[in-house]
Amino acid sequence: MSVPLIALVGRPNVGKSTIFNSLTRSRKALVADQPGLTRDRQYGDGRVGDRPYRVLDTGGLSGDDNQMDHMIAEQAWLATEEADLIYFIVDGRAGITAFDEEIADRLRRMGKPVVVVVNKAEGIAPEVIVAEYYSLGLGEPVAVSASHNQGLFELLNRSYQVIDFPEKEEKEEIHDDIIRLAVFGRPNAGKSTLINQILGEDRVLASDVAGTTRDSIEIPFTAYDREFILIDTAGVRRRSRVSDMIEKFSVLKSLEALEKANVVVFVFDAKEGLSDQDATLLGAVLEAGKGLILAVNKWDSLSEDEKSWIQQDFSRRFAFIDFTEPFFISALKGQGVRQVIRRSIEVFDQAMREFTTNELSNILEYAVHNHQPPMEKGYAPKLRYAHQGGKNPLKIIIHGNRTQYVKDSYTRYLSNMYREQLGIEGSPVWIMYRTNENPYANRPGKVAEIRGSAKRKRRLEQQGQGKKK
Repeated sequence: MSVPLIALVGRPNVGKSTIFNSLTRSRKALVADQPGLTRDRQYGDGRVGDRPYRVLDTGGLSGDDNQMDHMIAEQAWLATEEADLIYFIVDGRAGITAFDEEIADRLRRMGKPVVVVVNKAEGIAPEVIVAEYYSLGLGEPVAVSASHNQGLFELLNRSYQVIDFPEKEEKEEIHDDIIRLAVFGRPNAGKSTLINQILGEDRVLASDVAGTTRDSIEIPFTAYDREFILIDTAGVRRRSRVSDMIEKFSVLKSLEALEKANVVVFVFDAKEGLSDQDATLLGAVLEAGKGLILAVNKWDSLSEDEKSWIQQDFSRRFAFIDFTEPFFISALKGQGVRQVIRRSIEVFDQAMREFTTNELSNILEYAVHNHQPPMEKGYAPKLRYAHQGGKNPLKIIIHGNRTQYVKDSYTRYLSNMYREQLGIEGSPVWIMYRTNENPYANRPGKVAEIRGSAKRKRRLEQQGQGKKK
């Protein structure tokens, strides 16, 4: 079962965004906080216990007859079509409006699961504030106060009764020797062309029909005696003025595919560069720690001067991604495609390697010998030894004292040192710290008692030796 998608709809200023923030606060942002990367706060993930869900916010439905409000309404209704569950947010202090009734009428006709969420209910008995909303004909309303964090647990419990939530995130069994390769990129960047070149056939991977399913498409293939599963991330491609909402669904599809992948090929149009959607997804790839291959497409269509300028521009814009180098390809002509496939094998194999504690500790000793951790707030961290904490990406856990004072710049230094010494390219190395705590650090009385006992013991031993003489 896939993670359910909940769409929030309602009039402006009823508290949709506040409810969205409350529902998604249990999980960190979907994209990395890196220079040049945008944040899209209109969709996010959350969970209660082991039950995950995904939330999509929409613009307010006003009922006004101008072009902007009409486009916002189209976006909101598209969201309801894609959603598994709809939260119809209303203002409990304003009461039912005529437009609330219009929205409710349309929701009833859709036949989708709906929960009426009566917001701004703080200080009022729930049974009182929800009473009039039964007339909307959408079942039992739920009273919440998003700004006071009240009623949200009850709201999610009601949601469990309306639709089936997975008990936990379902992860397919992933064999260590199969490379799960996801291809990201906008359709006009040549992503579909690259996919067809990789598969060696002209194959339509995604439907162009409106309302395409949110599930990604998985295609097994073999190359260079290795088994692959290609995960297509094609999104909804309907031509419409509601391009922003379509872009958000494309992002959601790609994020679902990202969870299943271990290597990502990110396709860019050489002339267009990085879009906002590209930046959002690239940030998600970085945060997930996936192996990454940057494929700069349509390279054959550029002049030598354009190639030189674009190479410099990519080096500047992607300076923060220091673990991979771009491949300049032509998907249409098949130029560079074999190199991308071979590179994906190398990236995967390197990310899946295992290292001994002795090997990692020796590199740590070498790194510290060449560059001691700088002091921070008068404290000098002491790094003792390291061991592997995971793979894909490689996670290295470093043990020591006062590790909380290790600066980010020094962590980057260690990450780069490990990648260089271990020969890892195309995937990041994550550094984590464990402080070896002194159990008596915050118990000075106990320390004094132990020291006193040790002194008494030595004194008694000395007295005993004197008597023997």
